[in-house]
Amino acid sequence: MLDDSLLDDPSRLLDADTGGLLRAAARAGAQVRATAEAAHELGVERFFSDRPRALVLVATPGVGPAVAALVTALLGPRCPVPVVVSDDVPAWVGALDVVLAHTEDPGDVRLAESVDRVARRGARVLLTAEPEGPVAAAAARHALLVPPRVPVPRGLGFARAFSAWLVALKALGLLDVDVQAVADELDREAERCHPQHESFVNPAKTLALRVADRTPLLWGLDDLATAVATHGAGMLAAHAGVVSDVAGYPQASTRSALHRRAVGGTSGADIFADPDEERDGLVRVLLLAVRRDAQAEFTRRVAMETLSGADVLEPAEEVGGGEAVCAALLALRFELAALYLGLAAGTLGGPGLYAPAV
Repeated sequence: MLDDSLLDDPSRLLDADTGGLLRAAARAGAQVRATAEAAHELGVERFFSDRPRALVLVATPGVGPAVAALVTALLGPRCPVPVVVSDDVPAWVGALDVVLAHTEDPGDVRLAESVDRVARRGARVLLTAEPEGPVAAAAARHALLVPPRVPVPRGLGFARAFSAWLVALKALGLLDVDVQAVADELDREAERCHPQHESFVNPAKTLALRVADRTPLLWGLDDLATAVATHGAGMLAAHAGVVSDVAGYPQASTRSALHRRAVGGTSGADIFADPDEERDGLVRVLLLAVRRDAQAEFTRRVAMETLSGADVLEPAEEVGGGEAVCAALLALRFELAALYLGLAAGTLGGPGLYAPAV
């Protein structure tokens, strides 16, 4: 049962958050700065000065798949080198290739063996992981290991992985991203979503209430937004036990039955329906937007023609710094919204309540 009154009672909210998850998530900007500093001290710019034959993004369980999807979307089809996303390091990787990986499992033997194998062949490897365990041991001999300088609980390492990969990609000349701008905007988003701010002015609390007791349909209006939706769905599942549908809007529009339900749910036709009846059928359409190019605007117009009552989730117009900044901002908003919803619903925090599985 959702206790939405908890969200506007800061003292109760913080008492329920026994693990300090809200505070940890709000340190995303600090994670970005510390990771970039650590990577610089390790000599990332020198290590990744030459363009590779191929770029391999290892999507290990946790935030890995979402980070890989977001980076792939940022690189786009015009990336001058092939980009391969895999849950393991492919056997063909060699001295001409670059591997970026992130793990929150220091005992991931499979990843440790893969890193050791390809690094021995001369591949350049950047790994964000804990400083101890088999993975760290493999990386210490042949790769650049970026350990966490701002420790956070498992599941909240998105900002660390994302920033480390951005630094490496900038060194390779594949992306031009101001990592400091990413950190600054994450700090501002954390302030906007502070527990002291009431729901009607707190974007994360508002988002939590919008998806409460609904099945969220997280449909992206561009590829970057769809990648953010992947992360949002993972956070809602991990912290609030909420199942979401994720797709780019063109793909979502082909799911006839679900799309019809979305149209009905945004048309206002069910405004007088009893919410206790057929609760499992209630959906909340969230159209996510990051890019502002012609293709994204066209997709938005098509979506709004049939889903005129849908929520559009996007950064405010005054948010600058580029697409990476905007995507990171929405990713953090989903993290905080999932935590707020989990605390209000009792799926995490507090005495006798269970925490998210790891």
